[in-house]
Amino acid sequence: MGLASAMVTAVTGLTAAETKIDVAGNNLANGQTVGFKESSVTFANQFLQTYGLGSAPSSQNGGTNPRQVGLGVQVSAITPEFSQGAVEISGSPSHLAIQGDGFFIVEDSGGGQLYTRAGNFSTNAENELVTPTGNRLLGYGVDDSFQIQQTDLVPLEIPLGQAAVAKATENVVVQGTLTPTAELADVAQVIQSSTLGNGSIPRADATGVSVGAAAFPSSAGVSTVNVDGGGSHAEGSVYQYRFVYIDSSGTESMPTDAISVTVPAGDTLANNTINLNNLPPATGDYNSVRIYRTAAGGSDFFLLDTAAAGGSYADTNSVSLSSTPLDTTSLSGNYTYMITYATSGAPESRPTPYLGPVNIANGRIQLTNLPTPPTPGPGDTFPAYDEIRIYRNIQSQSDAFYLVGSANPGDSFTDGRSDAEISDLGTPPNKEIDLDGPRINTGTLLVDVVKRDGQSYEDMFQEGTLTFQHKKGDRTLGTGKEFTITDTTTVQDLIDFMEDAMGIFKPAADSLNPVPTSLNLIPGESGTLTAGGSIVDGKLRFVSNNGDVNAIEIGLGGFTIVDTNQDLNTPNLGFGTVQQAQGEGVVADFLAYDSLGVPVPVRITTVLEEISGSATVYRWFAESAENDPLSGDAVAVGTGRITFDGEGNFVSVTNDTVSVERRNTPAASPLEFALDFSRMSGLASAESTMSVSRQDGSPPGVLTSYVIGENGLISGVFSNGTVKDLGQIRMAKFANPQGLEQRGQNMYAAGVNSGISFSDPGQDGAGKLLAGSLELSNVNVGRNLISLTLASTLYRGNSRVINTSQSLLDELMNLRQ
Repeated sequence: MGLASAMVTAVTGLTAAETKIDVAGNNLANGQTVGFKESSVTFANQFLQTYGLGSAPSSQNGGTNPRQVGLGVQVSAITPEFSQGAVEISGSPSHLAIQGDGFFIVEDSGGGQLYTRAGNFSTNAENELVTPTGNRLLGYGVDDSFQIQQTDLVPLEIPLGQAAVAKATENVVVQGTLTPTAELADVAQVIQSSTLGNGSIPRADATGVSVGAAAFPSSAGVSTVNVDGGGSHAEGSVYQYRFVYIDSSGTESMPTDAISVTVPAGDTLANNTINLNNLPPATGDYNSVRIYRTAAGGSDFFLLDTAAAGGSYADTNSVSLSSTPLDTTSLSGNYTYMITYATSGAPESRPTPYLGPVNIANGRIQLTNLPTPPTPGPGDTFPAYDEIRIYRNIQSQSDAFYLVGSANPGDSFTDGRSDAEISDLGTPPNKEIDLDGPRINTGTLLVDVVKRDGQSYEDMFQEGTLTFQHKKGDRTLGTGKEFTITDTTTVQDLIDFMEDAMGIFKPAADSLNPVPTSLNLIPGESGTLTAGGSIVDGKLRFVSNNGDVNAIEIGLGGFTIVDTNQDLNTPNLGFGTVQQAQGEGVVADFLAYDSLGVPVPVRITTVLEEISGSATVYRWFAESAENDPLSGDAVAVGTGRITFDGEGNFVSVTNDTVSVERRNTPAASPLEFALDFSRMSGLASAESTMSVSRQDGSPPGVLTSYVIGENGLISGVFSNGTVKDLGQIRMAKFANPQGLEQRGQNMYAAGVNSGISFSDPGQDGAGKLLAGSLELSNVNVGRNLISLTLASTLYRGNSRVINTSQSLLDELMNLRQ
């Protein structure tokens, strides 16, 4: 049995040597395999044949040891050596090396988890990080907002060229110098339109009105008869008579020549009557004659009475002469007339076009068939006119028209008033005509607004879309704001729109420190002016905020309207400047970005608001044409006060927030960001300067590159400069990595004796990651070659045991011979 057991024992030695050669060969074969870990073989004796267990020492014997013969060897362990391999720079950002303990976690084909030290990852068609054999690298992913989701392990993606991101502006840094020596901004620009009228009130209609020289009565046909009795004229009394035509309005023609009558002698009593026969005949609209007479022996004519034209009149002297003298005024020259409708307590209508001219010489002018005003119906905004007023120019001012008188609708009117009389505005009720007519008010419908152009009146607005453009501080802001005009839009609606569109900050825009009012330097006015729009005597007036940089202007092309017929109209409201702004300022324009990466232009304006012995205070205004509030068209998006101390140091700002509404876009609304004025200086300089040095928003950008940190955080770099998290690599750490089960292809599976925990790289004892590097094989070639030599010697030695045993057995078999 001894020789047979020796052969079996040698066979186990051969097997052990073969195993050692296999392990060393595998190590050497993977000397260039990324992340490979070499293994070592550990042997143990297999069985023992015991001949004696030995004995303990006694008084008679010093004791004996056990007597045992081994029966072979066995492989007790093949142990991977998880020492650190050398690190090589690869240059690929997806290549990773673990420096320290731990394993990458990858997904097998069945959805389970495997582990590897090989970090030669690349991206597949779905932008996932995978091993060369297609196993997906696992870690924490991100949501749509690029926030790490620390829940489940998922395949990590790097969507180069596909993922897009934008960043909303949150902070804006402003730098520069706001000098305390600037001119104080305490005067606002004031602009004012031409006078605008209310076209819903009808214009006076001169159709059918005739204007010409008034008829001239004659006394040639008048005869006189003296009668004793019936009167009270004294014999021998001498009287003179003159006659004028009178029309339906009570105005007179030129008088006739005088006729003289002497009461003849008779019964010596003062009882005579003078009969005037064949008075001047009726003509045209003249149906009555006024009789003027002197006192007995006198030369001045006073009104006596009125009689029917062409008839007779008995002067019994029972009618006393009135105090009304005969008006002999005559007109000479070219005269033009205009007519208005009027009534007590309401403004007059717009006047008619010119009536005339009439060329007259030493005469008077009659207007016949005066118009009848329309009767207001339900919903009409004009009064019930009951009076016609007549205006005439004067020879020295052909375009200046003055009131000459009034008449009832449908009457005639004879004008005999001199230029000097009607142009004396200090004598009531003399006045100059109001060519513009009834003024607009806040409730006037916009489609009813008119502006006078000579003798005509132009409709300013039509239903449709109005585009408004202006300048502030000689700069435009955006491409203009649009305003929809309907049949119910009022002048106040337009004022509100224009205030919003021009970025006028009213006092309430700053609740803590109200926006200041302006000095009023307009001739004839006093007090202060508040920023905003109003109506002054039918003119639209807008008061800007104080300072040159806030001065508003509206040019000839400030308004364009595309009406409902798609026709283009350009109303000119005739805006001009009635007060020039005073006070220096400075402007800075920059782009902010909303949550979609859409650029939002913003303008910051500063003016010197207050200066004292201890501080300089500037006010800042922010405007954005892209502001899109829930209602209205405001471009004003923020204001506040910046304070500097006596050494020019920034002290504080009362409000630093700009809020731009983005209501009608998918972007988050409002876009709010803070203005950082802390880098501004209040030191004296030749002029103020201001600029935006930095803002932290960005336009849309695509993922162009990425960086993997030593903590496993994957950071994506986008084309707009934004950096976002793309994922977090997780690592597995085993209490007993030798207990892992090798699966080939550099993969390990958790074994029953491995133990496992998960952590981020660099945490809880896990190694750190080196991006752009690879961990090479840790195979020690020299040691493995020595191991091969030892294994081959072992193999030869065991072979000799077999040969020796065989020889002895052969000798034993030869004993029969």
